[in-house]
Amino acid sequence: MGDAATRSTVMKELRGLRDACLLSEAALAELQKERLGHLLQHASEKSPYYRDLRITPSDDPEQWLKRFPILEKTVVRSLQRNMLTEPTRHLTEISSSGSTGYQTSVYWNSHKQSRFRATQLLWWEWAGYSMGDPMLQTGITPKRGRLKRLKDLVLPTYYLQAFSHSEKEVLKALRYMRAKRRRILGGYASSLYVIAKIARKNGIADLEFKGAISWGDKMFDHYRKTIEEVFNTRVYENYGSAEGFTIAAQYDLDYMYIMSPNVYLELVDDHGNEVPDGTLGHVVVTNLFGYAMPMIRYRIGDLAIKLPKEAYPANRKLALPLLQKVIGRDTDIVKTKSGQYMVVHAFTGIFEHVQEIEQFRVVQKSYDGIIIEYIPGKGFRKDILDSIERQIAHQLKEPFAVTFREVKEIPATNSGKPQLIALEIRD
Repeated sequence: MGDAATRSTVMKELRGLRDACLLSEAALAELQKERLGHLLQHASEKSPYYRDLRITPSDDPEQWLKRFPILEKTVVRSLQRNMLTEPTRHLTEISSSGSTGYQTSVYWNSHKQSRFRATQLLWWEWAGYSMGDPMLQTGITPKRGRLKRLKDLVLPTYYLQAFSHSEKEVLKALRYMRAKRRRILGGYASSLYVIAKIARKNGIADLEFKGAISWGDKMFDHYRKTIEEVFNTRVYENYGSAEGFTIAAQYDLDYMYIMSPNVYLELVDDHGNEVPDGTLGHVVVTNLFGYAMPMIRYRIGDLAIKLPKEAYPANRKLALPLLQKVIGRDTDIVKTKSGQYMVVHAFTGIFEHVQEIEQFRVVQKSYDGIIIEYIPGKGFRKDILDSIERQIAHQLKEPFAVTFREVKEIPATNSGKPQLIALEIRD
């Protein structure tokens, strides 16, 4: 029904993904190389940006790939239209959440969008989800729109907006889910953690979820422990980005399976050289289905470690390569005096629509309010800050001071990403 309504091919892509993930290790490697070669050929011929680089091709796609420069977010922002291989009228513009402090936009064709959604569904299936299972889902799209409202109805979804998690709204959602069977919990890692904390605070100890699926930000160990204990479930972490990179997900192991049918993942040192498995490196990823806007060797900004082959578990369900660990930012959660929480996406959901601000950081020194540091961009006006303050006030509905401070630079974290939230108070 969804494919018919949207002229998409999600179910076809999902069936293909299920089959691909069951291939042998050798067959998976061959499939990835074949798709990589096709993408590099396409980008070199059709994308003005890559065509102008005049990169010498190779019969070995992996050697050819190494000749491409690492793609930085600043390049995507400045040369976005020059990277396209199709007219924008045929494409959908997708904005990243800006959780690194940089907001970027990319373009997808219908095939890429179907592949992205199919991969999400596959990962949900790995967590025990079946079509029609009731889901408590968190997100930053309070205005769901006709299509998303229809999805929420057909695939029974209680959508809990993540701009601010008031105790009242969370308890209402949990009461609704109590009446459902085979329930699933899904959303931003920090949101699921806040929901579990509120449930524990209110003595809710008998509400179980079949699985808890996290995406969007890092699932830290203390988040996972709290969610699994409170809801007697298992957390399945998904790793990707809003630009359309579906990189890795948990299934039967503590490690994450790398989606080699979708992406080519490299981990590199500060100079762009590939690091050995088991060594920390910068995440550089190529989307094998990004034909409308090829993004080759894109530096996401995370640090990660691939699991050495000799450490692979003998009895694993899939032959996909394994990611040992993703080093994310501890996206500290802003808390108000009344006990409301604002997760990282409360802010990125606002700033992704503010093109006039180049970069921002939230600093909290007390429960009375926050300081928002910002770097103004092209077309910036002071009244834009008033609009941001009104949006925060609308979400919280309580007195909460927002002070703005113009700065020339936002400090980076140890991972190399600009710091988004600086929490200078502790519970």
